[in-house]
Amino acid sequence: MKIEKFYDQVYVWIIKYGPGFLIGLLVLFIGLWLINLLLKWWQGHMLKKEIDPTIKPFLQSLVGVTLRVLLILGVVQIMGVPITLFTALVGAFGVAAGLALSGTLQNFASGVLILLLKPFVIGDNIIAQGLEGTVTSIQIFYTTVKTFDNRIVIVPNSKLSNEVIINISREGTRRLDIELKFTNNIDFNEVKSVINASIDKSKNILETPERRIGIAGIDPDGYRVGVNVWVHAHGFQDTKLAVQENILQDIKASGIKIPGL
Repeated sequence: MKIEKFYDQVYVWIIKYGPGFLIGLLVLFIGLWLINLLLKWWQGHMLKKEIDPTIKPFLQSLVGVTLRVLLILGVVQIMGVPITLFTALVGAFGVAAGLALSGTLQNFASGVLILLLKPFVIGDNIIAQGLEGTVTSIQIFYTTVKTFDNRIVIVPNSKLSNEVIINISREGTRRLDIELKFTNNIDFNEVKSVINASIDKSKNILETPERRIGIAGIDPDGYRVGVNVWVHAHGFQDTKLAVQENILQDIKASGIKIPGL
């Protein structure tokens, strides 16, 4: 009798849940096949759109995981399995994981924003977090910056997305500012002539925008001369050192005295 009752229960279960189970399996296999086709199309679409190669794997995985999760939830519901408990467990796990990985998730979200909005790209010179250097790598969780004194600094992306970033090479050019002080007995026109000649023989100085040489300030014991010239953003420091050296040497050679030297 017990065996007959067992068979009866199995028969009832098959009649009640069997069709839904078979339909669920069919939907699962067809859904996975369609998802694979969609992911191949999505990959080709990203190639045509020239999306940043660093973010392509992330977007591919995000779309794939999202579609598969939705498919599994749909299949579970088709099979007649209650998903209330399943949804509650997933939600609880998500909250716990979010709390445990809050910093990591923040870096992750910041990395996605940096790759999408492009406040800087690889090769840009930036000033951020008290350091100045060249961006060598942008990853999902962190950005690598090589400082001009050859140090490799790994910065969490959340630090870059929530703070001020100065991109000093995006425009391609920078203004080089130099200030010199002279006593009142030194003629400004003579100083200006020497500085102009010094700049003319300096390399990597751009003709436009035009240079500016003028009185930057007047003090009781003299005046300050401001020099503004435009140079290429990359190689700015080298150009600055060379121009300052030329100006200093030419001023000394002309016999003009600089206070304190």
